[in-house]
Amino acid sequence: MKEDYYITSDGKLIRHENTIYFENTDQETGEVVKRAIPVNKIYSIYAYGRLTLTSGVIDYLAKCKIPIHYFNYYGFYEGSFYPRETLLSGDVIVHQAKHYLDTELRTNLARSFVEGASKNILKNLRYYSRTNPGILDMYIESIENDLNLLSSISGIAEIMNVEGRIRNTYYKAIDEFVPEEYQIIKRTRMPPENKMNTLISFGNSLMYSTVLSEIYNTQANPTISFLHEPFSRRYSLSLDISEIFKPIIVDRVIFKLINKNMLDDNCFSGELGNMILTDKGKRIFLREYNEKLKVTVMHRNLNKNVSYKTLIRLEIYKLIKHFLDQKEYVPLVMWW
Repeated sequence: MKEDYYITSDGKLIRHENTIYFENTDQETGEVVKRAIPVNKIYSIYAYGRLTLTSGVIDYLAKCKIPIHYFNYYGFYEGSFYPRETLLSGDVIVHQAKHYLDTELRTNLARSFVEGASKNILKNLRYYSRTNPGILDMYIESIENDLNLLSSISGIAEIMNVEGRIRNTYYKAIDEFVPEEYQIIKRTRMPPENKMNTLISFGNSLMYSTVLSEIYNTQANPTISFLHEPFSRRYSLSLDISEIFKPIIVDRVIFKLINKNMLDDNCFSGELGNMILTDKGKRIFLREYNEKLKVTVMHRNLNKNVSYKTLIRLEIYKLIKHFLDQKEYVPLVMWW
């Protein structure tokens, strides 16, 4: 089974015949270290350090259909090497574009993404309300009220406003059950201003690129989106689908890291107002995130265990069926 490959230090990829090597300098000994990358076992590459690569590497990775996702100093997604698509379907693209161009069809999908994300947010809050009785009730009620408004809203901007309110309420609720040093206080992004903002930003960027890899392996077009505007130079369908999975995957990874005291001050660098994850922090987060993607649940319709990563792919297939008018799209909401 192929897995994601994470590079957290500076270095370069080189190719020798049919083997790709990652070469870098050991920080302690100063020696140049070269290790082979098991290309036949790699699904996607995530580069968090400064990575250089030759045209021979690019050519080989393209033939192997392996995308590379690049992240900057703060852990924000920068861009991807996206191999030539081999699963293109004119029929799917035409119908996907139709759902964007038709205001009603687009609005229905945009609303579905927010509904799915909000219901998964509520699942998280209801879980933590069991150990914090009464404290989270007003936040849950507020989100439920905003969620009920969605059915009567028709504009994309208005839907985004509701989504923003729900997300802000969610972040305020999180501050009620996490330790003080991990409170969000205020959501900040560029740069993240404290530990929790750093973890959220890092995880969300990772989620975006994970969804992009899954889209690449389907017939959907990653640039045609519905909730988020499809601007140039971004794969905005990944943003839409990520909304559903951030509460399920990213947030739960973060809660685990905090609740089990898996992070310490050496996992963060910088002062309040300008904070990043260190290499140690990135490695811990990436390890837990990767393990989360492998977790399986019994699928109610397929009647078999599927991984969280497979759930993302299945969500895209559901969208494709919706585009082709085969089955109406219903967003994933945790049943487990």
